[in-house]
Amino acid sequence: MKIRLGKYDLERPIALAPMEDVTDLGFRLICKEFGADIVYSEFISSDGLIRSARKSLAKLASSENERPIGIQIFGSDPNVMAEAARIAEQSGPDFLDINAGCWVPKVAQRGAGAGLLRDMNQMRAIAHAVKTAVSIPVTLKTRLGWDSNSITIFEVAKICSDEGLSALTIHARTRDQHHDGEANWEWIRAVKAEAELPIIGNGDINAAQDAIDMFDYTGCDAVMVARGAVTNPWIFRDIKSLMGTGTLPASPSFEERISTCLRHLKMEVELKDERRGVLEFRKYYHGYFHGIRNGSVLRSILVRLETFQDVENALWDFSKEYSKQEEKIAKQALDV
Repeated sequence: MKIRLGKYDLERPIALAPMEDVTDLGFRLICKEFGADIVYSEFISSDGLIRSARKSLAKLASSENERPIGIQIFGSDPNVMAEAARIAEQSGPDFLDINAGCWVPKVAQRGAGAGLLRDMNQMRAIAHAVKTAVSIPVTLKTRLGWDSNSITIFEVAKICSDEGLSALTIHARTRDQHHDGEANWEWIRAVKAEAELPIIGNGDINAAQDAIDMFDYTGCDAVMVARGAVTNPWIFRDIKSLMGTGTLPASPSFEERISTCLRHLKMEVELKDERRGVLEFRKYYHGYFHGIRNGSVLRSILVRLETFQDVENALWDFSKEYSKQEEKIAKQALDV
């Protein structure tokens, strides 16, 4: 079935997962450019929003170029979540998402995120409070259960349906798995067979074929990419190509990797400031230069730099040597 998020009717969309310290505005715009159909903010504390905490309010920033965009909030108190939802709605997102899957102890042990999986009444109260508080669509993202002995995903799906939520995202791991082990897509398939609302599948989408396989195996209505996008922002382009033509596009050239990396870095610097933007950008270098010859050497250089100009100079200097090495390797292959 189609996923309806406000004025958007989406058929088999590919979503970028909400990831703390990753899916800020700059990264979302890059992923949107490469084909992500739906993007989400980093998760935002409901307590932080109602206290007007600077960091929480900053995460509400969005762009017209990334729609449809969802703001994800987390918390354990229905009244606080409702007030936070109203504040988030004022920033102009297309929908709100309730985080009911974060396993991090400081979140889950306080009854928020995956902590809601231990209290279905509180889960329902929060879903009801948020849905009632706003006029835009509300979705929810969760895990299979607190642990393997307490799988509650069918109950969560019923709550979401009863409360009129627009979609349910299922990360096919339990809370106690964290990011370990394999995601069990069988649960997504089982829930989809019974669900009365759209299901978004999440877990172990690391290559384009994984997305196709998840659609085919589970019957889910959308696929969400998380860490697979961090290690390869081009994954959305790959998925769309494979879905549309059955073929994969050529891998990005080294020059494309550099130019995209620099455009992204420039956005981060403009959104923050130069020092903070450059320092916080270090986590993205692995994705941009994963798999290239001597990529680890390049990354070790980049993570020591603190200005945009230094990064740009280092990249293009490395590119010159990289091109020489590639030409040498190609010539040696022809000589053989």
